[in-house]
Amino acid sequence: MPSIRPSSDLRNNYNDISDFCHRYNEPVFITKNGTGDLVILSNEAYERLCGQTELHRLLDAGIAEMKANKHRPAAKVFDKLEKEFGFDEV
Repeated sequence: MPSIRPSSDLRNNYNDISDFCHRYNEPVFITKNGTGDLVILSNEAYERLCGQTELHRLLDAGIAEMKANKHRPAAKVFDKLEKEFGFDEV
């Protein structure tokens, strides 16, 4: 469950916030004057989020190409990959 903490905790309890982010892989929401201001994540969680975002971008691009009839049959794609990389059937 995400944690919501005031901005003063960022200054006064940085290690606790860092430990929470790493231990639970959850964000910490920092408020300033009672309203949302920042979201803190561990590096690991941030990289995972960026990877998911990139995957969604690529999938959306692929779906758009399919809708625009800019796709090729899977058999042709696999044939090309096999020729290019020399894959043998498993």
